[in-house]
This record gives sequence, C-alpha cells and structure tokens, in this order.
Amino acid sequence: MRSYADVREVAVDATEAASEVIRAGWRSSAATAEVKAAGDYVTEVDRAAEAAVLKVLRERTPHIPVLAEESGGTREHDQLWVVDPVDGTTNLLRGFPVVGVSVALLEAGRPVVGAVAAPLLEARWSAAAGEGAADARGRPLQMSTRPAAQQVVATGFPFREPRQRLARYLPTMEGALREFEDLRRAGAASLDLAYTAAGVWDGFFELGLAIWDIAAGAVLVREAGGVVTDWKGDADAVFKNGDILAGTPAWHRAMLTLMAASPETPPPLDA
Repeated sequence: MRSYADVREVAVDATEAASEVIRAGWRSSAATAEVKAAGDYVTEVDRAAEAAVLKVLRERTPHIPVLAEESGGTREHDQLWVVDPVDGTTNLLRGFPVVGVSVALLEAGRPVVGAVAAPLLEARWSAAAGEGAADARGRPLQMSTRPAAQQVVATGFPFREPRQRLARYLPTMEGALREFEDLRRAGAASLDLAYTAAGVWDGFFELGLAIWDIAAGAVLVREAGGVVTDWKGDADAVFKNGDILAGTPAWHRAMLTLMAASPETPPPLDA
C-alpha cells in the first residue's frame, strides 16, 4: 500500500486535472445543462471534469475503486475514492466562481486523505490523516480563534427534501444567527469546509449532504485541528447521513448546545 503522502499527491493531481477542464469550459456550461432534480443540475463540464479525475485515479491507483457523483459506484469497499468533479454546478451555470472539486480516499468508511480545489479562484488545499493540512503553497491550515460574537459561520440550505429537513434546519439557523456574528451561504460545501479549515469561516453546518460533498473537506478540518460530526455529535455517522457540523472545538460545542436547546423536535429523516 502507498503511503498517505503518496495518495495525497494523487488526490491533488486529480483535482488539478478537473480544474483545468472547469477553467477551460465553464463559460459554455449553461448551454448543456440538464436537470437531475429540483435545484440539482449536471453539465458537460461536470462530466468532462469527472472523466479527467477518473483518468488520474485509474492510472495511478488502479486497485482502488471509485464512487463519483455522475458515474456512480458503490461504497462496499475497504478503500474507496469519492469524487465530486464540480461542487456548485448552479454557481457554475450562473457565472458565480465559487465552484469546487473534491477528491477523498475512504478507509473503512472514514476519509483519510482529501484534496479540494477552487479552480476559478486559483486555490487548492489538501490533507492526510496524521500529516496535517496545507494550502497549495504548503502553508499549514489553522482554524480560527475568534470569540463567538465575532464568528462568521458557513451553511447551506436544505434543497433536497426541503419539507422534511426545514423543521430541523430553521431553529438551528435562527440560533446561529443569534449566537454568532453572521452566516454565509455560498453554495459549495467542499469550499465551505476548506475555508473553515483555513480559518476564514469558524464553522460549517448543513443537512443531508452526499459523501462526496464532505469527505475531503472533513479531512482538511480535522487535520487543521477542528471537529467534524453529525448533528448529534457522532464522528462516524456524519459520513452516512450527511448532517454535518464542522468547525473549531469551541464552535462545535456551542452548536451542539444550541441545538439541544432548540424547541423544535426534529422529525425522523424517513418520515
């Protein structure tokens, strides 16, 4: 088996391959957009970017299977690449450059290596378990140390099954608005997590995300000294249910306290 450092380099190269496709084709993406579901789109840029990622992964790590957003796959493997070739397709379609590429390696269901790129912002981050997290220049990522009153928190609105999830989400959003300085919603979870790891945001929360949305960013946050769990504080279940709380240890504790005090009783996700 390769070292995590070697696999991290593969993940970085895979995100860069997709980034080149996105930079070359994003201006024409609207003409080929298809609707997968309400608020969920796919373009030829998504497919071409994913093909570029898969080419790198299959050439460099042919023994590791892949689960990718557009071409699919299965999670039933001890080792598994998970890939989001274009995180923020709606942004891409509308000319908003907050678009991410996310590539992560899972072992026994847990992310251990991750790379996230922002190709239209010329930024990239990577991390591996036990080796820390860094930006494209090799500078270590550090979480913020701001007090709660000065914290700005990233979030994402639950557009998948919104009626089912809004009862859980809205009390938390209201509590966060009261507790922290402000909220931000940019529309690319992988970048929200990367900027949290870099100390730009103090935390990130959202409901019902896919594993490819959060796996790489979770490695960044954890290796930068942060905490990643689901909304009940479970560090493993988050990669199954996609209900993510990721941020500094103090912010994470404050969020769990805030949600425990919420008057809203969340409905079961399968209701």
